Order: sequence, then structure tokens, then C-alpha cells
Amino acid sequence: MTWIPLLLADPSPILRRRVLRELLGKPEDEPEVQELLALQETDPLAAPVLAAQEPDGAWARGDLAWAGNRQRMTLLALLRLGFLGFGAEHPAVQRGAEYLFSLQRADGAWPLPSTVDGVSGEEEGYTMVPLQTALPLRALASCGYAGDPRAERAYEWLLAQRLDDGGWPTGIAGGGVHGYVAGYRKLPHSRWGCRSNTTGALLCLAYHPERRHSEAARGALDLLLGRETKEVHTLGYEVTRLIGAEPTRGLMTFYARHDLALVLDLCARIGASGDDARVGEMAAFVGGQRGAYGLWEAPQPQASRWLTLELLRSLAHLDQTGEWISTEPRTPFQTYPKQPRRY
Repeated sequence: MTWIPLLLADPSPILRRRVLRELLGKPEDEPEVQELLALQETDPLAAPVLAAQEPDGAWARGDLAWAGNRQRMTLLALLRLGFLGFGAEHPAVQRGAEYLFSLQRADGAWPLPSTVDGVSGEEEGYTMVPLQTALPLRALASCGYAGDPRAERAYEWLLAQRLDDGGWPTGIAGGGVHGYVAGYRKLPHSRWGCRSNTTGALLCLAYHPERRHSEAARGALDLLLGRETKEVHTLGYEVTRLIGAEPTRGLMTFYARHDLALVLDLCARIGASGDDARVGEMAAFVGGQRGAYGLWEAPQPQASRWLTLELLRSLAHLDQTGEWISTEPRTPFQTYPKQPRRY
């Protein structure tokens, strides 16, 4: 396995520790694992984020995107720290989580970004956008707060916004009207479902120990699997963004890119069977993109080893004997289908 020395030669102690634990099965009390754990705060991806935290627990500067909006900066910081393995036991994560929870509304949701710090957002005119809560909730859940009672209230709010067909809409505009769904965000087999908002909601469910196996999670994944396009250029975009090698922009478009690595991660977390035709074909396609030395190429070269770690973990955890298989019909999907002529 040529990928082992390549991954273990990476300068990131966090990546090397995750390889030992998640791919090679080394126990937590292994001396090398403990040595790398002691170095995690000096990791080149973690140290700048930890140093940029404000006294009140928020982030307002650093190499993160969305400068000027402390809520968004804080959730991005927690997303990266959660991805790197920092949990609720770490003081910086605790302070950041408390800051985010302090912004939570009584109904469990977070305010629309346009009402935070005086920054007007692209969602102007909407009274509800699922991503307003899905983004901070995913950040908190990835750091181990999924079971917190405050997070559970957010889950209930998010599930209340779910469409009857199992997806989540773009949002609700004035007068209770569903927001327009652009073709590139279209969710297969759903009239009003938005793939970006549905992906955000599903990621929150996927990090919850019980809700990840719920009917809501499986139904949403069913809809995502309905898009069977296989784009190579976006493979690993989410991993690349999490380590800061890609900029983060937009709200409605946050998950607009169809990243097969992210979909495989969702399949593994939710428990989709590798015997499902769509999951199996997707895994085979992704496996075919692997390079000669056992690594996958990410949109930015510095993320390739992280992408390889994530894909190897996802592929290893796909439930080959599971009972859950997609029930959505296999129909051709186009982002902008050709409209029939009237005459």
C-alpha cells in the first residue's frame, strides 16, 4: 500500500494521527498516537485558528472567509476544528460553541445572516432559509455537541422545515412562498427541494448518533443519490474548503457543488449499503480516479492527502451488508432539462 508512507510523511501531526487511528487501527494509548495528540495544537492548520479566537469565544479575523460576520466566521472555525478532531473537551471549542449558542433563538434556529452584525445577505426577502440553522448546527455537531439540549432544539426546528417529499427548500419568502430553485441546485424527484439546503440539513443529521439512522436522514440521502452525475473536477471540494485551501462564499450556494467525496461520506455515516447500485457505482467511479501512488488528486494539491484519508475512511466504512438500499427510481437527471417547444 504505497499510500501509507506518503500519508505518514505529511507535516501535519493531526493527519498522521488520524491515519494511525482511522486507517491502520492503532489504539488510542499507542505511544506514537499519544505523541501526535500532544502536538495537535501546533498543527499548521489548527494553530492559526486557535490563535485568532476572540476573548468572547468568537472569531472575527484570520484566514477564514466571510470577514466581518462573526457568526459565520465562528462556525467556519468550528467546522475546521471539528474536522481536525478537536472536540467539546477543548477550551477553544467550548468558548466557540457557547458563543454560537448565545446567538440561538428561542425556537431553536439561528437568525438569518442578514440580521447578524448588520451584514446584509443574499437571502434578503426570505423569512426562513434552512441553512441559517444547518450551518451553525453542523459546526457544533462536528465538535461533539449534537446531543446538547440546545442542539436538539435546533434539530427539531430543522426537521420542521422539511418538505413532504423528504428534501429541504431554498427557503420561504414573504407570504409563505417557496423560494426559486435554480437548476444547478435542483434536487431530483422534488419539486421545491434545494440540493444545497438538503445537503446542509443532512450533514447535521449525519453527525448525530441516533438521528443519522432516522427516516429523515435516509429519505434525504435517497434524494441526493438521485443525481447520478459524476463530476471529477469537484471531487474533494468540501475537504479542500475545510482545510482552508478553497475560499468559502455564499449561503444558498454553500453546498451547490456536487462533491462525490462528500456524498460518499454521507453514505458511510448514514449506513447506506454498498450493495445499492448507485452507491456501488459511485464508489467504483471514485476508486477509478485514484492515482498511481494510491492518492486522490484534490482541487488544490495541498489537500490531496486529506482527501485520500477521507475517501479511504468512507470506502472502508460503507456498510457492505446493510439492509438499507435506495428506493428512488433511477431516472436521468439534468440540471437544466431542455424544455419542449410549444409549436
